[in-house]
Amino acid sequence: MDNIRKALTDQITYYQLRAGEYDQWWYRQGRYDRGPAANTTWFNEADQIRAALEQASFTGHILELAPGTGIWTKILISEATTLTAIDASSEMISINKNRVKSPRVSYLVANLFNWEPDQHYDAVFFGFWLSHVPREKLPAFLQQVSRSLRTEGKVFFVDGLRTHSSTAVDHQLPPENTQILTRKLDDGHAFFYSICVCCRAIYLFTNTNTQRCWPLHGLCCQGRIQAPTVCHSK
Repeated sequence: MDNIRKALTDQITYYQLRAGEYDQWWYRQGRYDRGPAANTTWFNEADQIRAALEQASFTGHILELAPGTGIWTKILISEATTLTAIDASSEMISINKNRVKSPRVSYLVANLFNWEPDQHYDAVFFGFWLSHVPREKLPAFLQQVSRSLRTEGKVFFVDGLRTHSSTAVDHQLPPENTQILTRKLDDGHAFFYSICVCCRAIYLFTNTNTQRCWPLHGLCCQGRIQAPTVCHSK
């Protein structure tokens, strides 16, 4: 548990320092360039995610957890009445603000493992965040998401597979039985530990007590959009 606690602390520092480099990962640049074939696959899957998110039609008051540099925020705000974006990195939020430039987005710097919602939202979105939640904290995180939702509210998330192509070329995936991955910044000198429980799934949930629930968390699957691998809450 001490290693997990340290990893979560270092994870925040890592993303604070990595904010200016972050988009290289999404756009497959620099250390994240895996060659034409792999990059084409990545961008095709990114298009599928955008299409699924548009199909989900998130309207009303939206909560985005760990919004990073605003790649998803810019898509979400197109239909939302308001959007609340919460990230532990003020550096990420600064880039997000400059990218999105919308008065309908409110930003909050907060550690998501300590934060508590003060209102109910129509929908919650988190992209490439669930893989940073250690197994020990997953039940509490899902309960937090459930407390954030109004009745019949929706949740959409997407994440990456535990594969070498999901991270930088100079990163080594840890053994299957560990959650901690050593990551490096572009300067090659700073190393930090980060949680790595990778999978890839796109799910749309409703906050009801019907079938196909994640046990104890009040989140139920309305319809599977695409799920090559399912993330289980255990």
